[in-house]
Amino acid sequence: MLRDISIPLGPHTPEWPGDTPFSCGWTWEIASGASVNVSSITTSPHVGTHADAPLHVRDAWPAAHELPLQAFAGRAVVCDVRDGARTVELDDLIGLPSGAVERLLLRTGCSIANGGFPPNWPALSTTAVHQLLARGLLLLGVDAPSIDLRESTSLEVHHTLFAGGAYNLENLDLREIPLGTYELVALPVKVMGADAAPVRAALRTP
Repeated sequence: MLRDISIPLGPHTPEWPGDTPFSCGWTWEIASGASVNVSSITTSPHVGTHADAPLHVRDAWPAAHELPLQAFAGRAVVCDVRDGARTVELDDLIGLPSGAVERLLLRTGCSIANGGFPPNWPALSTTAVHQLLARGLLLLGVDAPSIDLRESTSLEVHHTLFAGGAYNLENLDLREIPLGTYELVALPVKVMGADAAPVRAALRTP
């Protein structure tokens, strides 16, 4: 069974304050005499569940169409950090196994799926990210709007992750997902030259 962990895209999906919100209009409508319904969408690629491209934080780094599919599909571990400090170390992660961890999904409880844009959320320290990279991390996913703290402008977690050859998912919906190990399928849309890409993310119990 596949369990959808994506945030629905719609006019009520909260965007990062100041970013372009989602909107949907119609180019052609059957009700107006057209032979088909054709919609037109305007949105930031960061609204809803998405993958950042390294270009998001540094010019000349790879764009969304260059994101490697293998990072976004495979064995993933869901852990909990709702009881952790705002800056999270590995010891704060509930459910983190020992040994290799290729894909880690963090349930912070600070998701836009709860309604509205959260005022803050926890984030891994760069030390924790380095430790995870040494254990084979390919992908870090969070249910929060960012893998960095809300007020961060240096985006050190993003930089550390991308420099280490790993990638991210943001705005997941992990509210109904028990801690444990799953098979993840969360492929980014191949958007040429963009700094992020929408994702439909799902988990399956192996």
